[in-house]
Amino acid sequence: MTDSKYFTTTKKGEIFELKAELNSDKKEKKKEAVKKVIASMTVGKDVSALFPDVVNCMQTDNLELKKLVYLYLMNYAKSQPDMAIMAVNTFVKDCEDPNPLIRALAVRTMGCIRVDKITEYLCEPLRKCLKDEDPYVRKTAAVCVAKLHDINAQLVEDQGFLDTLKDLISDSNPMVVANAVAALSEIAESHPSSNLLDLNPQSINKLLTALNECTEWGQIFILDCLANYTPKDDREAQSICERVTPRLSHANSAVVLSAVKVLMKFMEMLSKDLDYYGTLLKKLAPPLVTLLSAEPELQYVALRNINLIVQKRPEVLKHEMKVFFVKYNDPIYVKLEKLDIMIRLASQANIAQVLAELKEYATEVDVDFVRKAVRAIGRCAIKVEQSAERCVSTLLDLIQTKVNYVVQEAIVVIKDIFRKYPNKYESVIATLCENLDSLDEPEARAAMIWIVGEYAERIDNADELLESFLEGFHDESTQVQLQLLTAIVKLFLKKPTETQELVQQVLSLATQDSDNPDLRDRGYIYWRLLSTDPVAAKEVVLAEKPLISEETDLIEPTLLDELICYIGTLASVYHKPPSAFVEGGRGVVHKSLPPRTASSESTESPETAPAGAPPGEQLDAVPTQGDLLGDLLNLDLGPPVSGPPLAASAVQMGAVDLLGGGLDSLIGATSFVAPPAAAVPANLGAPMGSGLSDLFDLTSGVGTLSGSYVAPKAVWLPAMKAKGLEISGTFTRQAGTISMDLQLTNKALQVMTDFAIQFNRNSFGLAPAAPLQVHAPLSPTQTVEISLPLSTAGSVMKTEPLNSLQVAVKNNIDVFYFSTLYPLHILFVEDGKMDRQMFLATWKDIPNENEAQFQIRDCPLNAEAVSSRLQSSNIFTVARRNVEGQDMLYQSLKLTNGIWVLAELRIQPGNPSFTLSLKCRAPEVSQHVYQAYETILKN
Repeated sequence: MTDSKYFTTTKKGEIFELKAELNSDKKEKKKEAVKKVIASMTVGKDVSALFPDVVNCMQTDNLELKKLVYLYLMNYAKSQPDMAIMAVNTFVKDCEDPNPLIRALAVRTMGCIRVDKITEYLCEPLRKCLKDEDPYVRKTAAVCVAKLHDINAQLVEDQGFLDTLKDLISDSNPMVVANAVAALSEIAESHPSSNLLDLNPQSINKLLTALNECTEWGQIFILDCLANYTPKDDREAQSICERVTPRLSHANSAVVLSAVKVLMKFMEMLSKDLDYYGTLLKKLAPPLVTLLSAEPELQYVALRNINLIVQKRPEVLKHEMKVFFVKYNDPIYVKLEKLDIMIRLASQANIAQVLAELKEYATEVDVDFVRKAVRAIGRCAIKVEQSAERCVSTLLDLIQTKVNYVVQEAIVVIKDIFRKYPNKYESVIATLCENLDSLDEPEARAAMIWIVGEYAERIDNADELLESFLEGFHDESTQVQLQLLTAIVKLFLKKPTETQELVQQVLSLATQDSDNPDLRDRGYIYWRLLSTDPVAAKEVVLAEKPLISEETDLIEPTLLDELICYIGTLASVYHKPPSAFVEGGRGVVHKSLPPRTASSESTESPETAPAGAPPGEQLDAVPTQGDLLGDLLNLDLGPPVSGPPLAASAVQMGAVDLLGGGLDSLIGATSFVAPPAAAVPANLGAPMGSGLSDLFDLTSGVGTLSGSYVAPKAVWLPAMKAKGLEISGTFTRQAGTISMDLQLTNKALQVMTDFAIQFNRNSFGLAPAAPLQVHAPLSPTQTVEISLPLSTAGSVMKTEPLNSLQVAVKNNIDVFYFSTLYPLHILFVEDGKMDRQMFLATWKDIPNENEAQFQIRDCPLNAEAVSSRLQSSNIFTVARRNVEGQDMLYQSLKLTNGIWVLAELRIQPGNPSFTLSLKCRAPEVSQHVYQAYETILKN
């Protein structure tokens, strides 16, 4: 007999009977009783009164009975916490049971009992299970840590479980690795700021090894974890792609999509010239096509993801058009999605095939689908110019069918075709006008009115046609009313003598008889324009319209990049970032694709601090919009500045200060007074003693000049924070001139113009020495490189950190603010070599408490190479000497504000660690000079 007998209703005294059976001596009777209890609990009966009797049944060797009791315990522990404590001893005992299944069962149940009182008792058993010899127990314990963290995060951290979990990533068993990754990812999601999954090439290698051997769900966890890693260069990205590619042939569609996500993300770092890049593109298509042979629900998820992939990389599926052709039995949601992708893939090569298919769809019975198909024909005309004529004739054929909704959709798309190809297809207007009476939808009526108004001079009875719409003006939707108002004003400007009465009638209806503020405002503007300056009215209303773009429904590039990072999740189905639909306390981290790179040297992730920033320290002083004063948007660019760098506080860029002085309060520091240019002691000619005078008997080891070190460009302003403008940059010093090398990328859908830049006051008076020259408008997806010369004659104010720079950049869209750190070596001047005698006197004169000592590690250069490399960045070796086998370099450098820094660099041949001693009258500079040494010597 099946288990259904346990769910049959029984008589009134059931609880008492069950109680007796639970306390029976017979094992079988006891098991039957527990099954009945679980059945009652499942159908919603309250059997919590039996808690002590069920808990007594835990003391058994029977695994099935133990599972049932644990199930009961999980359900009622929250409502009976005091009783649940009775079970703790059994848990502890079961965690040491010789049977690994029982050990795992105990630890799994422990994690599901969400009672604070019990939690602390479970730490020791959990610790043992995390180090259990059996991998089944370890993998269960790994997930238990995540559950425990959800109940009491502080306890998990104090007990050191997170470190144990990190160690499990190196476990020999792939399932343990997968569960450890899953648990850490889950914990990291609820604490976005914590860097739990500290991925490096070694741990990535372990994950990739485990990937081949674990279960399908384990593979998904590992692939999702890999997708959060940013490889250090294109070689590492290619290596990971090669090892992930076999997952594309997996039977589980979730594994396939996770693998596609990793490959799509890492392809961003591969050069398009690589053979491997082309191979990878070819490998991506078959698995995506295979997903379309699954059931409709899976097809829909696959299609939504393919929609994103096609927008990012249309070349992946450009030869696979046929798989997106609609089948007669596809559900409507699959049909509409396929149609969308067909248009995205439409090109000159396949347009004939696509049009034939779309024309077929337009005769279907499903109204929504037919509408979308007709609209798709119009989108093809706009996208592929060569097909426009064929598309228009197809639309005219469809209009001849006289099917009402087909005619209306056709008129809407023909309006867009007129906008894209002016003066080309206006011969069809007569056919459109014949169908005027059948239009009943607002969008179709508005489109037809626009056509009549725009081409009024070609339509003999345009005034009659528009007058027919005017009769029921107040019954029309707002969209139609606004379009009618504009169309009649256009008609009046083209045929003033015949339509004066008509225009007065519509202006009166719009301004006096309407409650709609938009309509009233537009009516008054037209009225005043026509009454005061008809010539201006003509210029405004009949101005040449910009051509409409090919794809108006593309996802904005920065959002698309973020959604590519969420392939295979709900975000990729909704086409919205998680922050738009995930509620609750969990922080949602914005993800972005890694920057494209050609080699390892130019790779710099957007999260990396600019060169010269201390390790692990990011500048967090970006001003908020509310803190900034002044009228920011009316920046008026002054004429280009010629001649020597300005000595003023900043380049004059019109009357308005971009920063408006509002940043000062953010920095909150006192003014920084630069020391006098000659920071050399007055008693320099005094007699020298203390045995230092013999240091300078040797010739100095000076290398050849090879140019100052330039850090790779870093992303300073991500497009997401600047309405599509991405700014990357770095600082350079060449031949005594400091420059800010900028790369501006337009990731928005509109053209950017009118660029200007301004710096806030800073420690060394850095300011632009010329306006920001962007010679041509910056079109969407376009990138431009600019070198902005800088002077050090700007306003000075000490900042924290000393080398921080706050920048405002304006364009025609808005003013944007960002903060960066500049490497101090750009301020080292060319005349920074001190005379030996002066060096000795200055070193003695600077107090000993101003001396700072630093270690430079992992630098395999010898003294010659060190001296040469530092000199190229204006750190000059005054003298060199060998003391007890150690090379001692004595060096000097001078900053742009006249501060001298003296250095002693001790190099032990064969030892990659150097000792650097710095002396300076402004000791706060020393830390940044040390960072400059590190940057120059290690790059």
